[in-house]
Amino acid sequence: MLELRQVTAGYGEFTALWDVSLRVEAGEAVAVVGPNGAGKTTLMRVISGLVPMRTGSLVFDGQPLTGRPAYEIVSHGIAHVPEGRRIFPGLTVADNLKMGAFLPRARQRYGESLDQVFSLFPVLAERRGQRAGTMSGGEQQMLAIGRALMSRPKLILLDEPSAGLAPVMVLRVFELVRRVREGGYTILIVEQNVRQVLQLVDRAYLLEVGRIRLEGRARDLADDDFVRKAYVGL
Repeated sequence: MLELRQVTAGYGEFTALWDVSLRVEAGEAVAVVGPNGAGKTTLMRVISGLVPMRTGSLVFDGQPLTGRPAYEIVSHGIAHVPEGRRIFPGLTVADNLKMGAFLPRARQRYGESLDQVFSLFPVLAERRGQRAGTMSGGEQQMLAIGRALMSRPKLILLDEPSAGLAPVMVLRVFELVRRVREGGYTILIVEQNVRQVLQLVDRAYLLEVGRIRLEGRARDLADDDFVRKAYVGL
């Protein structure tokens, strides 16, 4: 479904990604793990068209999307849940969700999508009239994911969904992501919480200093000595 080939990208004179190649098949959950500063967020921004690539190519669902603007990439079915959630704090939960359904095909099935989101995240239904900025961090993350689902995406990009949350909320967010995956969505997730995310996905890539160091099945990376010592603490 998604394929990046030898992508190099960065900001000004700084290069954040070097010759990065990865793929995500339809129905898969794939993780990109690695330390702070490895280039994980830049990778997500390249896929969603927010950061231009200097070299390489992006193909999604059989369509070449290299160099396309962000609004066009969204229209092809890629929804990005950014690091830090980026909800609209002054708007209600319901209005935040409505913002996610701005594409014509999403507007046509707004009611159906809203029912699906409320079924996945019942607390959002209970708080539909509440201002989003007054909710807890975990609830805001639910809202950010729900807003992405309102666009009826083919692929969901999750950028550090557990960042900044209390440990109990981290476990809850991963359970939410598991629920979304069980709903049949294809997911690409970047995470520093290596132990938790490798229990959730099919395959994973280890990104270090802008380069892919390892890739393979999640269970194989979880058992890899280097990954266990450097990132799992075992």
